[in-house]
Amino acid sequence: MGNVYLFTGFPGFIATALIKQMVHKGYEIEHINLLVLPSMLDKARAAISNIVAEAGIAQDKFTIVPGDITKPELALDTEAAARLKASITHVFHLAAVYDLAVPENIAYTVNVDGTKWVNEWLLTLTTLKRYVYFSTAYVSGQREGRILETELDMNQTFKNHYEKTKFEAEKLVQAIRDKVPTTIIRPGIVVGNSKTGATIKFDGPYFILNLFEHLKFLPFIPYFGPGAAEANFIPVDYIFDATIYLSHADAGIGKTYHLTDPKPYKVKDIYKFLLQESFGRQPVFTVPIALAKASLSIPPIRKWLQVEKEALEYFTCLASYDSSQAQQDLAGSGVSCPDFKSYLKPLVSFYKQHKNDKDKQIVIH
Repeated sequence: MGNVYLFTGFPGFIATALIKQMVHKGYEIEHINLLVLPSMLDKARAAISNIVAEAGIAQDKFTIVPGDITKPELALDTEAAARLKASITHVFHLAAVYDLAVPENIAYTVNVDGTKWVNEWLLTLTTLKRYVYFSTAYVSGQREGRILETELDMNQTFKNHYEKTKFEAEKLVQAIRDKVPTTIIRPGIVVGNSKTGATIKFDGPYFILNLFEHLKFLPFIPYFGPGAAEANFIPVDYIFDATIYLSHADAGIGKTYHLTDPKPYKVKDIYKFLLQESFGRQPVFTVPIALAKASLSIPPIRKWLQVEKEALEYFTCLASYDSSQAQQDLAGSGVSCPDFKSYLKPLVSFYKQHKNDKDKQIVIH
């Protein structure tokens, strides 16, 4: 018999792509339950049809379960709750607000309260083999220096409400690890597929590409700030392959993993690589970071440049994310993080093809 899964966050990109990749990798799947907000049922049905068509898995392997992670007992009806309690082997909690500029009340309701209710519910499951929680490397907040996978609460402060609420949520998950076999995944900044460049949204390094696109008329394009921080960009296919492997391997029980680049480049190097690949040009001087921040504090400027002002914090924070535990447990799996330069060309090519797609561009306020 295969495993019986429950995913939160469907039909979001992460849940959808993880399921497709699990099918592609040949994992034994008895059934997949998808916790879906009532308002998203039509989109969920369409997403399942897409998975069935692309991955070749039977339609009857899926059940949509209407519910809401922000409510007690996930707002499940009695029949669904009883069925899930007696059958679920793996819970993937992926539902969250992934937005650096998210208001505090929304971030807290979804990321913290939602995780609290998921935790309380899964403690009632009788067949659970693994709880997989999707966190972020940036629960480290404004800490600098070496950040270990085994560290969490180090009295850090945070750059935004997203980081703060993901930190609070991970604390709740860490608190039940002695009761539930848990694997916590902390990705770095996720970028497109390392082979095709495909991505669903242009944030992270794509803000740099947006900047170039709007400044290309200038005779010189400058660096912004010293660029000494590590740029921890991770292709989405590595995130999914590593997550799936570690979430099923016995070694993953009770572990927290940084899915970050073990050999990251500096921000200044990434900036140079992207400009060279985009326009065959080199940055020639440096604009002080304070001036860049001041400029992006003016709404018309940041909207024109299509750059979130919150993103600058990630290009200046001198943190180094140790991923020794992840590298050790992935050894022999065939899963490894590719070098940024190896997927630079498809990343930029995909951006150029889709830069005018409003669905991929982040709405800048």
